[in-house]
Amino acid sequence: MTKTMKLNQRLLLGLVAALLAASSGSAAESAATNRFLLSSRIGFNISGTFSGLGNGLFTGGTPTPRFTPNGDPYNYDDGYLLTDASGNYGGQTWYVGYDDSATQISGDQLLLSRSTASADTPGEDQDTDVSVGFAITYQRQLGFKDRFTWGFEASANYQPIEFSDDGSYAATVTKVTDAYAFTPGTTPPSATPGSPYQGSYGAPGFLFGDTIVGTSTQIIPGGGAFSGSHEFDSDLWALQLGMYGAYQLSEHWQVSMSGGFALGLLAADVTWSEQATGGSASLSGGGHDSDVLYGFYLGASVGYDLGKNWSVVSGVQYQFLNSYEHDFSGRTVEVDFSGSLFVTVGISKTF
Repeated sequence: MTKTMKLNQRLLLGLVAALLAASSGSAAESAATNRFLLSSRIGFNISGTFSGLGNGLFTGGTPTPRFTPNGDPYNYDDGYLLTDASGNYGGQTWYVGYDDSATQISGDQLLLSRSTASADTPGEDQDTDVSVGFAITYQRQLGFKDRFTWGFEASANYQPIEFSDDGSYAATVTKVTDAYAFTPGTTPPSATPGSPYQGSYGAPGFLFGDTIVGTSTQIIPGGGAFSGSHEFDSDLWALQLGMYGAYQLSEHWQVSMSGGFALGLLAADVTWSEQATGGSASLSGGGHDSDVLYGFYLGASVGYDLGKNWSVVSGVQYQFLNSYEHDFSGRTVEVDFSGSLFVTVGISKTF
């Protein structure tokens, strides 16, 4: 009986020890199965482009209006040919003006022209400003073996995205020249750019035919110019869902890698203004837009254990999102997130 009691005591002690060991093992396993990480997030290598610059800025005619001595507006850039007091009797008019007889009198014809400029100019790729945001990450350990652990992670992050395109741009000019005949053998009044000829509405003068006898068109790339300021300001909120794997290098040092699905919400504001060079033509506008973007992320980090389940963590992350594109009053904005990189520095707590 004594032997039996001793055997039972040994079995009981062994069972208690086994339970304590199991309990200790379970506690050790569950002691670090959850982790929260709060980190700053510095973004690089995001670019944006404005296109359609100058769209609608030039509407034809000279930017600054010119007027005849009688107060009527010029109908050409370098002169005018209008109806005189006689009502253009006999198909001729003396209500005519021009700037330079050396270039505008050709044979027995007067050449008058008007130019219109059009711009649909693409801007240059602009790197966005280096942005500072933040991220909150939760990790749940799903398994471990020796020094290696792995699990699930979810992260929410915020990043401001801004860039601008300011400068001078070229526009394409279309010059249309109309020819009007005058009586062969006669000589029209002379004119120079400093002293243009201006015929009167009521007082008779040199007569020109009022019918166009020929027209020519000239396309001049870069013949016009304008300046502008274009601003893109946005907030990018993103959610990341994925898996992670970590390896304990030593008592204090740990490295990890992660990757998974990324979903972003971009809320954008755009403002722009443009001014024709040397003229009064100007336009401005802007707008607001939002879009959902999607892609994936890959990251690597290194952590140092501070004790009491606290660590400092630094890492780098690549995040791919599909490009954003939207039209704001003829100015199209495109933002390329395909090469975005982020440097993170933060602190974590396991429990």
